[in-house]
Amino acid sequence: MKKQNEKKKKSLSGIVSGVVVSLLMLTGLALVLYPTVADKVNDSFNADVIAAYQEKVNALGNEEYRQILDSARKYNEYLSIYTPYITALTAERREEYLKQLDLTGTGLIGYIEIKKSNVYLGIYHGTADGILQKAVGHLEGSSLPIPGQSVHTVLTGHSGLPSARLFTDLDKLKLGDTFTLHVLNETLTYEVEDICRVSPDEIENLRIEQDRELCTLITCTPYGINTHRLVITGHLTQTPATENPNQPTIAQAVTSKWNLWFLFLPAVVFAGIVTIVIIVRKRKKKKQKMN
Repeated sequence: MKKQNEKKKKSLSGIVSGVVVSLLMLTGLALVLYPTVADKVNDSFNADVIAAYQEKVNALGNEEYRQILDSARKYNEYLSIYTPYITALTAERREEYLKQLDLTGTGLIGYIEIKKSNVYLGIYHGTADGILQKAVGHLEGSSLPIPGQSVHTVLTGHSGLPSARLFTDLDKLKLGDTFTLHVLNETLTYEVEDICRVSPDEIENLRIEQDRELCTLITCTPYGINTHRLVITGHLTQTPATENPNQPTIAQAVTSKWNLWFLFLPAVVFAGIVTIVIIVRKRKKKKQKMN
């Protein structure tokens, strides 16, 4: 009886040690995979947000759509006349700003698409850290991203975060490249005309220019140091006729979720196989000793 108890204890000990080894290996894999997995989680989040936003847009009636767009245009006209330079908003103007283009009640304005770096990110009112950890912020005091004369939209995003790629690949954009904003059913494509690195307090190049439709993307540079800002400005250009603003949303949502599962499953399967191998080997050794 005593020998049987000892065998059970040894067998249990072997299983426990196998599980511990597997857990340690899973922990190591998790640390290695965390940046990639976290980025895919964020991609999936943005894809779902964008898909929900597009559904809201599609559900708008013609009159409601026109009113929302007209309100945003009037807001931009006021900025172009009275505050062409980026300035802090008064409490009253800020309250008005936060109501513009907010179909979902979450502050979502639309989304940005940068095909060159496979970026699809929601655009939100303001640049609070909670927004910039997961998406792109619209700089208060800059024009709303809609068609119109004398418009300069400024969008900001983080680079180099371990949890999300966001604007990390923004430095890959070159003169002549394009990026696209999707707001309501408006598809606004901008061609990069200027790239520069400036100190955080240099805002001269963010001013509204008369009769021009501009959009500027800003992120911190260099990675990890963040002493300067990478500023990429594009002018509105003709969107390719083949552009379909709805298709990237659906494709991105599906792709992001499947990629996420493909990252998790190999790690889990690998750890399971290792556990089984360890247990089988230990049992074989015990049988050999007994014989």
